[in-house]
Amino acid sequence: MTDHPDRVLPLQGATNFRDLGGYRGHGGRSVRWRRLFRSDHLGGLTTRDKSVLAELGLARALDFRGRAESAAAPYELPGVTQHSLAIEPTVVQNLQRLMAAGEPLSVPIVSRLMSDLYRSLVNDQAHRFAELFEHLLQAETPVVFHCTAGKDRTGFAAALVLLALGVPRGVVMQDYLLTNAVYEEPPPGRHGIPAEVMAVLWRVQQGFLDAALQAVEADHGGLGRYLHRRLGLSEAALEALASKYLVEPEHHWPGVAPGAAVASGEAALSSHAR
Repeated sequence: MTDHPDRVLPLQGATNFRDLGGYRGHGGRSVRWRRLFRSDHLGGLTTRDKSVLAELGLARALDFRGRAESAAAPYELPGVTQHSLAIEPTVVQNLQRLMAAGEPLSVPIVSRLMSDLYRSLVNDQAHRFAELFEHLLQAETPVVFHCTAGKDRTGFAAALVLLALGVPRGVVMQDYLLTNAVYEEPPPGRHGIPAEVMAVLWRVQQGFLDAALQAVEADHGGLGRYLHRRLGLSEAALEALASKYLVEPEHHWPGVAPGAAVASGEAALSSHAR
């Protein structure tokens, strides 16, 4: 028996569905378990998967997928309201242009495109992340946010949320990289893209998230200014966010000794590392 809930939920149709709870944040408080979830797309959920999510009390799904992605894998969950925060997959579009022009695809080229994507998320898609925080501030029930694979758009979103809650950057990076341990990429298609290039596309790298966070620093003077000036989060809003999603050590998960819930967040994460 573990002393914390499962971080990675055992779903058949979404292998990257994860709880953001348990991490230590501002003032020694920890992120609430079973309130904030990140995931890959929910279009392949089984009947059993939907029952698992219903038991969580999930009521709001925030979808970062682009228009074509959403149309290709729609979903409906009883009791869950879906909200589109569409961010179009520019890396895919850029790859298609390169292939149409007869340009050879290589790991360095695709890695550069991925880093460019993360930098663009910071500025070009700031309005979507502002919307994300608006939803989180409004929600009184569990929330999931997702894209297609739950790694890039969702990965940056999760990093912003955890950092805003005071989770150390090193722990945030570990949570981000956990995708590589749990996400099951789809079978290879007939697209003519080399396997080593696809491996870059379907996995995450520390350098990708670093590129985004470096853009936050270089373009906005740091996380605090980015949250305040670019995403429009006042000090009162950030305090409300912390009040909603952080708990004191004594408000632990049932069955967990006071103080253990905070440490168990890191333990739950590291148990999946491989």
